[in-house]
Amino acid sequence: MERLKTLRNFAIVALIALAIALAPGGGKGLNFVLWLLTAAFFISIAFLGFRLYMEYRFTLESLTTEQRAVLYGSIGLAFWDFAAAPRLWPLGGAGIAVWIALLVAASAGVYWVWRKSREYG
Repeated sequence: MERLKTLRNFAIVALIALAIALAPGGGKGLNFVLWLLTAAFFISIAFLGFRLYMEYRFTLESLTTEQRAVLYGSIGLAFWDFAAAPRLWPLGGAGIAVWIALLVAASAGVYWVWRKSREYG
């Protein structure tokens, strides 16, 4: 019975997508729907970041100034890296390598802060 429910839900989504694609001006309608989904995704990420900040505010304030600078810089670098993706990816292998290197650097910064915050003394 659960399988039929999943199949029904998939069919509903497929019919909605077909209606948007085949409707007059469907390309514009599809672009609008994709824009709405993208905006909802980024708004949910921003809300998650706000909730995490509010929940762990004391922990963040207990970090040293250096650790906070590295943490916020790494988060900013990750955002900048994702914003630069449409310009880096078309460059081919070198652009993708730079994109991955920036993401690794941002991740390493967050990991360093996490390790330093767990040290005793």
